[in-house]
Parts: sequence; C-alpha cells; structure tokens
Amino acid sequence: MDERKECCFVHDKKERTNKEYKDLVNRLSRIEGQVRGIRKMVEGGSYCPDILIQVSAVNAALNSFNKVLLASHIRTCVAEDIREGNDETIDELVTVLQKLMR
Repeated sequence: MDERKECCFVHDKKERTNKEYKDLVNRLSRIEGQVRGIRKMVEGGSYCPDILIQVSAVNAALNSFNKVLLASHIRTCVAEDIREGNDETIDELVTVLQKLMR
C-alpha cells in the first residue's frame, strides 16, 4: 500500500496502512465487546456501581481510540495539508478539537 495518505480535508476518505487499520478495528472490537458485556450486566441485574465502573472503562477505551486516531490525523492529513498550503485544515482541526472537548 502506498505510504502517502490522502488528506482528510480534501477527500472524504483516508487510506490507512494495514497495521493502522487492524489496530483501529481491533480497538473498536474490544470496545464493542465491553458494551455487550455492560448490556448483559444490565439484563442480569448487576449492581449499579459494577456497571458504572464498566461504563467508565468503555469511556476510557473510546478516549484512547480518539487519541490514536487524532494523532494519526495530525501527523498525516493535517501536516500534509499545511505543507501543501491548505491552511483551512487548521480550522477543521480546531472544530474537531472543540467537539471532542465538550
């Protein structure tokens, strides 16, 4: 696979290396499994604090996923757009960061 990435600002899609793709999908699969586990806890009448702790773990996993994806986006798409003179990508990044920090 070509190491040069398509910029997110210019394109609606981004090509990822197989390693990056597998890492992101594996993280999401683990999170999905955690959420299914929480559903089973609710259905099984588990004690509220135990469920809350698991929900907190899912939130932490999602935050970690966001950090990995955001770092990749900045290193590839944002950096490439800036090098190419597409400064609009900075506004896009600021908007994304504001949404993530709500």
